[in-house]
Amino acid sequence: MMEKEEIFSKVLRAGRRTYFFDVRSTKAGDYYLTVTESKKFTNDDGSFHYKKHKIYLYKEDFTEFNSILNEMTDYIINEKGDEVISERHQKDFKKEYDTDTVETSVDGSSTEKFTDVDFDDI
Repeated sequence: MMEKEEIFSKVLRAGRRTYFFDVRSTKAGDYYLTVTESKKFTNDDGSFHYKKHKIYLYKEDFTEFNSILNEMTDYIINEKGDEVISERHQKDFKKEYDTDTVETSVDGSSTEKFTDVDFDDI
């Protein structure tokens, strides 16, 4: 499907993700919105690629979509505040590459070490 030319666009860069908000025109000349998430992935050899996910929003769904989006974002802020609590977002975060390490605690029991958990598809 050939994309129509953008009428109005905005970009939000957020770390490895970029969000594109594009107003486009239907064949009948009405407008709709596309929201595209583009995420950068680095391969082992240093090269990289992007994965994209797109949502199409049409005018007849704007009111209900906006209402639910506001309800959900308000719920998250009310329950957890607006401070990001993921260690990945801390300024001193260092990515750990060894995901299968087993550590021994002070009492001698082993504790598994989990790293690099990714919740991007939630």
